[in-house]
Parts: sequence; C-alpha cells; structure tokens
Amino acid sequence: MKSYRRWKFFWMDHWIKIAIVAASLILILLSIWGMASLESYYRNITLAQLPLQMIIMVINAVVFAYIYMVLFRGNLGNLEKKKNIAAKDVNVKFSDVIGIDEAKEECWEVVQLIKDHARLKKIGGKILRGILMMGPPGCGKTYLAKAIATEAGLPFLSMAASEFNEIFVGVGASRVRQLFKKAARMAYGFGGCIVFIDELDAMGHRRTFSQFGSGEGNTTQNQLLVAMDGLGEKTENIVVIGATNAAEDVLDPALLRPGRFDRKVYIKKPNLEGREALFKFYLGKVKHEASVDCKRLARKAVDKSPADIENIVKESALIATRNKRDSVTLKDISEAIERIELGVKQKLTINVKEREMTAYHETGHLIVTYLLHPRDDVFKASIIPRKMSLGVVHPTPIEEWHLNDRESMLAEIKVCVASYVAEKIKFGTTTTGVGGGPGSDFYQATNYANAMVWKYGMGPSGLVGDYTVAPQLLSEEMKTRLNQDVDKILKDCMAEVDTLLRKEKDIFERFAHELLQKNELDYDEIEAIFMEYGKANPRRAHLTQGGTPPAV
Repeated sequence: MKSYRRWKFFWMDHWIKIAIVAASLILILLSIWGMASLESYYRNITLAQLPLQMIIMVINAVVFAYIYMVLFRGNLGNLEKKKNIAAKDVNVKFSDVIGIDEAKEECWEVVQLIKDHARLKKIGGKILRGILMMGPPGCGKTYLAKAIATEAGLPFLSMAASEFNEIFVGVGASRVRQLFKKAARMAYGFGGCIVFIDELDAMGHRRTFSQFGSGEGNTTQNQLLVAMDGLGEKTENIVVIGATNAAEDVLDPALLRPGRFDRKVYIKKPNLEGREALFKFYLGKVKHEASVDCKRLARKAVDKSPADIENIVKESALIATRNKRDSVTLKDISEAIERIELGVKQKLTINVKEREMTAYHETGHLIVTYLLHPRDDVFKASIIPRKMSLGVVHPTPIEEWHLNDRESMLAEIKVCVASYVAEKIKFGTTTTGVGGGPGSDFYQATNYANAMVWKYGMGPSGLVGDYTVAPQLLSEEMKTRLNQDVDKILKDCMAEVDTLLRKEKDIFERFAHELLQKNELDYDEIEAIFMEYGKANPRRAHLTQGGTPPAV
C-alpha cells in the first residue's frame, strides 16, 4: 500500500514531465516516418529549413514559458524546483539541539503526537495544526524545526515568508496555494509533512485596510489563513511551523487563534549550563588545547545565542590558523570575542596628548565598573582605536539578569560619567569624547537617568508613573520637577565618582600608566592589579574559582 502511494505520489509530482517526454518521442517518430515518405527533393528542402524552424520554436517556447510563469503562475517555478527533503536527508536529531532544553521538551510532545497519530485519532483528538517559534535571532528555531521533521520521520519543506511577497496582486496567494498543494502530495505519499515558514512576520504582520483595497500582503496572509483552515482529515498530518524574531503583538491575531498556530514555543538564549554545553560541542569540532575551560567561557558569554557561540569558535579557529598554531587556545577565543564585539584594531596615528587623555578616559570607566557596578565585570581595556572610538572598556555581565533595579541603573550612569570625571581630575578639562550622539557616554547616562525618572518611578522626588505615555498632557511645573530629578541623579553620580577616583588616586594613575605602556589590559591583568591594591571583589571570585556567584 505504501509503495503504491509513493508511486502515485511520484506520478502526481512528475506527470507533466512524463507527458512532455512521451509527446516529444511520439512527434519525433511521426516526423521520421513522414520524412521517409517524402520525395528526395522535398526531403532536402525540409531538412534545410529544419534548423531555422527549431530555433524559432525554441524562442517561442521560452517566451511563452516566461510569460506563463511570471504573469499567470506568479513565478512559481522556483517553488516547483524546491527539493522534497526527506527526513533522513534533514538528519538533525533532538540530541543535536543544545542549549534550549525547555523548547525541546515542548517540541518533543509534538513529535510524539505525530508518531502516535492513530491513538490520538482513536480517542477523538486532533494533531496540532501549527507551531509558532518565537525568540531572538540565532537561538535555533530553524534547527529545532528540522529536528522535529527528522524525529517524526517526515519530509521537510522550508520557505522564507519573503518568498511569498510580490508587487503583483495574487502572486503571493498563488504561491501559498502551491506550497500547501505540494505539502498535501508529500503527506499523501509519506504519511505526513512538516512545512516550515521562516521569518513569518514578513507575511503575517497585522493586516491594514484602506479605501484603495487590502493590498498584496493582506491577500497573501488571507490565503495562508484559508490554507491552514483547509488542513482536514486527509491532510491532518501536515504540521506548519512558523518562526519569527518579532514580538507577538506584531503578528495578526487571526494567525494566533486556536486552529492555526495552536502552540507557541518561546525560545530564549541559553543559560549557563546551555552555554557550557554549546562551547563543548563546537570546540569538539576543532582542535583545541585541553586547558580551555568551557565553564569559564560560558560565564564570559552571558547573553550569547548558540549562533554567537558557534561564530566565536569559528573566529578563534581562524585566529589560531593566522598565528600558525595547530590548536585553538583560550587566548584565541578571547581575541575572537573581542574582534566580534569590539571590531578590528585600526592603525590610526594618534598624537601623544590624545593618547594620554584616552588612557585616563578609559581608566575612569575601568575603575568605576570594577568597584561600583554590581553586575558587570571588565573583560578588556584598550586604547587601540576600534570602529569609531579611540579606546574601549569592554564590560561583561557577571551572571544572567532579566530586570534592572535602581542600584544597577545608577551604576550604569556612574560608569558612563566616569570618563568625564577622570578627564576633569587629571587635566582640568574634558574632550568631545564624552559626548557626540547615540552611543556616547553622556547620551547613555542621560538616557538612563531619564528612564529612571520618567518611566520607572526611581527619581529622588518619589514621583511614580510612566510620564512618557502622554508628555503633552503634563504641566510645565511637572516637567520641570521631572527634569530637575534627572539633573540631580546625574550630578549625584558625578560627585560619587569624583570622590572614588580621588580616593583611589594610586590605582587611577597605575591603570593609566599600564594602558599607556601596554595599549591593552586583559581580564587577568586587571584582576591582578586590583588584588595588588587589596581591592579584589568577592562577587568576581567565581569567575576564576568556579562555583555559583553570590547574591548581590
């Protein structure tokens, strides 16, 4: 029965090609028979004209095919050419999906439902029509969809939502119909099919309506809704998986109702254990020194996605190769993180005065981050130009946090204004390096202070509420009070930083001189200098000794 279905599926999928080949053979045989019956004179004339006629026929066929595919079938040729990927060819198992265990558990239930379809049908249940995977880029949504197809033993058909969008009305809808028609044939031949639509928000965003019509985007989405509703008894083993990086409220509510994308799987960035497992997995694919501590790397890679970690390992292998080493070292991995996040070192000529001011500027950031920030650590300090800056202090979170409190937001402000205070203490003046638009120290400090007062009720006056909702309704007196709170937070933070840097003058000068001599300081060098002055922070001990970080 199964072999019959697959033969039938093959015939359904290729009957046009078979018919064309058969017709061509018949025409060739008829032509040969007809030529044999002609007189030699007419036969020679016919043979002489044959090449020209063939060229004209080919040109006509190409022109007709182009018009047909573009105007009448919405350029569906690309869709038809998409290979039916069998489960064995996908070959992504659940054991290959690392760092997203919670999402794996949810999807494993779906696999079991597909496999135990007969039992589910017996008790009157129905399989899930659709699964929506939501999460940041690079967290493994596509990989997990492939794992579902492999474990369920079903063919896998993947398309990006942008492939459905066209300027011509009706083209996108035609492509959706063709996709689900293809999926239905595959389900008939193989007992089921996984349809994966990546970046679903490109075609599933909230519909808009106007007096000029609904537009091509709405038409395409409407066809998707109808197609998912049309997954009846004969095609109930078709599971549609959508993936998006957008927020849930971006998508149209009609897509999210039960009967369409019945289940939402939220895929988050991996935790500490997940990151450690990912480093072990990707480092296992390259030669690396046995001394490389994956647990320590996992603590340095807070907030990194699986794709980020894979990229770090790839970049570290390139760096090791460039440095003529046979294996990847911890230094290579650190340099890879640095290159990815900070950018490539630039050969920029800097005069002595600018270099000195940059060193003290970055020293301010370094000391305040280490001594006052409850959540961040200093991964690297450098006065080598990168991207658009003359120097950089690269902080990394000590551990995972999902909310900010008043202490952490004040710490961010103190770190930002530390450069201004450091320049002021050393030189009595400041540079334009503290300002300059988005991303600059003053911009970030002011943004944090504004958020504390205007949004989160963390201002010194005790005003509570989100005043950014309707600022035009606020009185001038209220706006003045709010802005005064912002100004007070900034000045209080500057005063505290000024007191700290003057108190720790010896450390301040030491780090500045070290940067001027070495250009860069790594984590271990920074930690050693602080310990030399008796300033080791107990919250950072777990980074070198292992174990769980103490509570803040």
